[in-house]
Formats: sequence, structure tokens, C-alpha cells
Amino acid sequence: MDGLLLDNREVVSFRPITPNDRDILYQIYAGTRADEMNLVTEWSEEQKRTFLQQQFEAQYDYYHSMYQGALFLLILLDQQVAGRLYLQTRSETVRIVDIALLPAFRNRGIGQAILKRIQEDAAGAQLSVSIHVERYNPALQLYRRLGFKIISQEHPVYFLMEWKPQFHLPVK
Repeated sequence: MDGLLLDNREVVSFRPITPNDRDILYQIYAGTRADEMNLVTEWSEEQKRTFLQQQFEAQYDYYHSMYQGALFLLILLDQQVAGRLYLQTRSETVRIVDIALLPAFRNRGIGQAILKRIQEDAAGAQLSVSIHVERYNPALQLYRRLGFKIISQEHPVYFLMEWKPQFHLPVK
């Protein structure tokens, strides 16, 4: 995936993850669970870290076994790690397996710019874009603004959302 220039002149770029990135990937994962962990008052900080580490390892292993051939990328903002992006191109869709930003990089237009680029690239290949989104994820509103529609509500935790490009037939 090519880099992006944000309105404020910051540069978003991507690089493949490596085995040396596990610590930062854990930090990104833990950042996605921080609000939830703040509600768990009966656990010590060590218990929370142990739980998050186990959950991160399970998710990491699952993604790498279930999405073989996917792009597993770090998101960089001006060469500083800002998050992760996992993408898999299928026959009819680009699946956003996961996109997450560290808390310090949220609400700065980075995610929106990345999603728009994914949509542009998918439209050029005549593919839809799909993603599972937690029902209470604040980014749900962003996905809706970008034209994603809920296509399945069967899972109790996630919605399956899809964006389809609009192709206009030439007028005869």
C-alpha cells in the first residue's frame, strides 16, 4: 500500500510487520482494550497485563493462521509507529481484517485517510470492502460516513459491514 499525505502535511506510510514488532503490536492491541480494562476493577494491573498478553497472542496466532497471504502492516506517521493494518484481498472483496491506531494517533484523520485509500484501490479493482466492527466501537460512525453498510448482525459482538463502489454505466 502506498503512502498518504494528510491535510496537515504529515505522511502516513506502511511497512510489513516483522517478528521484532511483537512488543509494539501488543501495545496497539492493549490500546484497543484500554477502556474495557478500566471497567475491570477487581483485577490488579498485573492480572490485566497477563490477560491482555494472552488475548493478544491468541489473536495474533489466529489472524496469521486464518488469513494466510494477507498483508500485515504497521501504520507509520512520519516514520513513527501509529498502528496496524491487516488486509486480505479475496475474489470479490478487500477484507480489512484489522485496523487499529495507538490512542495518541486517534481522531487525527489517519484512519479515515487509510480507509478512503482502501476504498479507492478497491474501486479501481472493482471490489467491495468488508470489515467486522464491534457493535460499540466509536469508529462505527466513521464507517457509516464512508458509506459502509451493515450486511450481517448475526454475531452478538460484531457487525459485518461492507462498502461497494458505485460504478456508473456510460450513457448511450
